[in-house]
Amino acid sequence: MVFLIEFGLYLLLMLAIGFYSMKKTSTHADFLIGGRTLGPITSAISAGASDMSSWLLLGLPGAVFASGLVEGVWISLGLTIGAYLNWLIVAGRLRSLSEKLGAITLPSFIAKRFEDESGLLKISSTAVILFFFTLYVASGLKGGTLLFAHTFGASEQTAMIITTVVVVSYTFLGGYMAVCWTDLIQGLLMLTALVFCAVLGYTAIAGAGSGIAAANPQAFKFSTGTLTAASLMAWGFGYFGQPHILTRFIGIRSIKDVKRARRVGITWMVLCLVLACAIGLIGIGYNAVHALPGVAGDGGNSERVFLALATALLHPVFAGFVLAAVLAAVMSTADSQLLVLTSSLTEDIPFIAKLPDEKRKLISRLGVVGFALLAFIIAATDKGSILHMVGYAWGGFGAAFAPLVLLSLLWKGATKWGAFAGMVSGSITIFVVKNFIKVPGEYFYELLPGFFVALIAIVLVSLATKKPSDSVLKALEETQAEVKAAR
Repeated sequence: MVFLIEFGLYLLLMLAIGFYSMKKTSTHADFLIGGRTLGPITSAISAGASDMSSWLLLGLPGAVFASGLVEGVWISLGLTIGAYLNWLIVAGRLRSLSEKLGAITLPSFIAKRFEDESGLLKISSTAVILFFFTLYVASGLKGGTLLFAHTFGASEQTAMIITTVVVVSYTFLGGYMAVCWTDLIQGLLMLTALVFCAVLGYTAIAGAGSGIAAANPQAFKFSTGTLTAASLMAWGFGYFGQPHILTRFIGIRSIKDVKRARRVGITWMVLCLVLACAIGLIGIGYNAVHALPGVAGDGGNSERVFLALATALLHPVFAGFVLAAVLAAVMSTADSQLLVLTSSLTEDIPFIAKLPDEKRKLISRLGVVGFALLAFIIAATDKGSILHMVGYAWGGFGAAFAPLVLLSLLWKGATKWGAFAGMVSGSITIFVVKNFIKVPGEYFYELLPGFFVALIAIVLVSLATKKPSDSVLKALEETQAEVKAAR
């Protein structure tokens, strides 16, 4: 009953924010990017919360619990470097150039940057977003299923229905403003929950005299093969191409806010990653003394370790608070992704984009519902882990968009046909490597080759095709000057 009350209060707060945001959302652009009015702290933490998702509290601790630090250290290192460079290189430039070009979504930015009147780039990039983001939302719903099934003993189907309804409700109402403000709260809640669980968990196993290394000799081993380490760090490449993160850069209040946002966002991220890895290790030690139900052994799921620790260590009042943080992690990513999906629907599909503003705003809200239902079906039928589903979607965006976004902002010579070649070759590489190429004894992440194949394709094809117009080159020069002035 305590859990139910706390969850109810938390969800009411999220819905209240949704209603408030609805009153502040007067235009379709407001619904999609909040009128470019969000400050640095809200932008930074909401970007981090939408990035980390249930992967942070479920997938990462679960991977460390199952295999030791080898995955956690290398993935966390790659993600931290990638996120820092994304804020440093991409954020300010994308904020400035997207406004100059009048673009509020990633596909519209790509189309206008490369002066594509045919719609080829916009349609291609929209197709990539619709495919991979639906998978990404499905991974979030899977995280919510673990939470509600663990907390209330609900069936998987019931748990997934609850998660879907919760996320859709406030995203439907308030759009971008609701998503960012709720993500701010949820990001802070996630960090607080990690701190409490890590400190109390460490105290519990230290007092019990449990040795983590004795329980699992591989726990502190993080040396691995060169290809495996490179593949794990390659997760960092994905940051440059994640539409739900890039949208935060487009919607930040000013290019002058980027520096402060970068510091806040990276600090939040490093703390969360370190604590999530620590909880995986603590779970190993705690499980050796007091078996964690549903985590290890036959039928166990290592991705439950954070949930099981919170339930075992905390009074129900505080455990409910921590478990609400897991719901926050699920919601903070799924809401952002649903918003990007529906923005691509209404901004980047030609015949819908021509409709009046009020009709497009209605279609955006209905799109939130439709894509959530599709993701629900995928999550209900897919048997893979959260980390598996996130990795596929993350790699897809990283290969299709990351080299393209970087070169569109940094290289004047990037052309329309180079952009198209990069998107297509990157997406194909992800599919081929994911499904047909395995390296025995090594982890080979498809984003590692996908990123470089797309990068090379963009450069080679751009060198052989018509250069951008003077107006685009001028906009790039003005953007670069603004970035230098803001530093």
